[in-house]
Amino acid sequence: MPPLLCPRQHARLCCLHEPGLRLEQERGRRRAQQLLLGLLPDSGGGRPPGGPQDLLVWPILATWLHSSTWPPSCPPRRIGGEKVILLSASAWGFITVATPLLAHLGSAHLAFMTFSRILTGLLQGVYFPALTSLLSQKVRESERAFTYSTVGAGSQFGTLLTGAVGSLLLDWYGWPSVFYFSGGLTLLWVGYVYRCLLSERDLILALGILAQGLPMSRHTKVPWRQLFRKPSVWAAIVSQLSAACSFFILLSWLPTFFKETFPSSKGWVFNVVPWLVAIPASLLSGLLSDHLINQGYRTITVRKFMQVMGLGLSSVFALCLGHTSSFCNSVVFASASIGLQTFNHSGISVNIQDLAPSCAGFLFGVANTAGALAGVVGVCLGGYLIETTGSWTSVFNLVAAISSLGLCTFLVFGKAQRVDLSPAHEDL
Repeated sequence: MPPLLCPRQHARLCCLHEPGLRLEQERGRRRAQQLLLGLLPDSGGGRPPGGPQDLLVWPILATWLHSSTWPPSCPPRRIGGEKVILLSASAWGFITVATPLLAHLGSAHLAFMTFSRILTGLLQGVYFPALTSLLSQKVRESERAFTYSTVGAGSQFGTLLTGAVGSLLLDWYGWPSVFYFSGGLTLLWVGYVYRCLLSERDLILALGILAQGLPMSRHTKVPWRQLFRKPSVWAAIVSQLSAACSFFILLSWLPTFFKETFPSSKGWVFNVVPWLVAIPASLLSGLLSDHLINQGYRTITVRKFMQVMGLGLSSVFALCLGHTSSFCNSVVFASASIGLQTFNHSGISVNIQDLAPSCAGFLFGVANTAGALAGVVGVCLGGYLIETTGSWTSVFNLVAAISSLGLCTFLVFGKAQRVDLSPAHEDL
């Protein structure tokens, strides 16, 4: 167990971003990696909140838009990203466990359920920005890809675990057991982090800062104008938007594609195999990315190579889905496409941390929210194409077109130089 940092040391880590603080970064890196081991249980099924597959998507998207773009210099930098994650996870885990009870509150149960989903979206909205802020401050550049891909693998595992165990619980004990299971796992993880990685004093200080309103000093303001004047920032946002939109389209329409094209096939095959492939693929992408950087390759070259795999090659396999009549080939193509999309974890997701480590949470919140909104539009557009053309090929062509747009934009304008510093201090 690495030594815990006192509040004064932790405040210094969260406020300073100079490259000379190697000792603090190393200690924080070990601590962050232990924290990541507990990120597997996820009451949201391992997917970022606000995805188009969720019920009551518009209220959740509205609250997610607000919370995920909450300036990162407020909660994550003032009280620490790990505390923001812990506090929000404990709240959404409790709401998830209490959801079956809310469904039986008389005639007002629909209002309570809607409010609980809005509150869940608000709480989960700060998760990925806080995580990005935490990693950008405490993980070295040469290790960011594997660390973030480990988080991605945890999300894939959470999706697989919730789908497999949830299906059994649904058949055996009814739908409330699924909420008890996923929410209970979240609360167990919260208890582990609270007991082993954080102190009670840290949480009391964090709650006190939140209650005081989190005033922003002049030195912690997000450089809005400076960020959005940079083409590399817009390239990152467009690439993240394309990756999220493509993923949501496949996530939403692949089960229907298999059921309609291969009605006699077993559902567990195409619902499980792609996610089994995605877990080692995510870890492999992180290992490969960090290895290439340690071998001396330029950071931006490695990031662009990861995007070629995550957006380019994955879309090729998506196109192949529309030109095969074999169930086995379709499962292979779908698994390859979903698995290769995890290479985005080692590409654009960590490139945002390269560009602006001092406000990575805010920037990731903007990009991820744009991706969720685009995902809603993309899923609806995919359904429209199926109805009008009667062909699944048009849906996979849409995925390829969106992925190609994001890839080309990132290849042309993407950079790994810091853009959150004054011009005289930018890393060249």
